[in-house]
Amino acid sequence: MPQLNPAPWFAILVFSWLIFLTVIPSKVLNHNFTNEITTPDTKNLKSDTWNWPWH
Repeated sequence: MPQLNPAPWFAILVFSWLIFLTVIPSKVLNHNFTNEITTPDTKNLKSDTWNWPWH
């Protein structure tokens, strides 16, 4: 039964995972994000408390 011979399928599996783990992450990480993440100014933050009765 040639379907049970793991030699060609194991090589295909190993080479495909090598491609997935080496080529694709570098291509994904090279993308530029259009929105810059900005941190809010901590001096101007105002937290309003809630004056709700909880009973």
